[in-house]
Amino acid sequence: MKSMLRKLWAEEEGQTLVEYALIIALIAVAAVSAMTYLSGKVQANYSSVGDKL
Repeated sequence: MKSMLRKLWAEEEGQTLVEYALIIALIAVAAVSAMTYLSGKVQANYSSVGDKL
């Protein structure tokens, strides 16, 4: 039992996967936040272009 726990503790493959998942989640949150922030500005620009046409 102890040897199995030591092996699991020393194994780093699962840790790397979790780190990549956290990085991807952080990037996704940042992208959604940026899109939410910029959506009003983009909509205003499209309205401006539409009015000029």
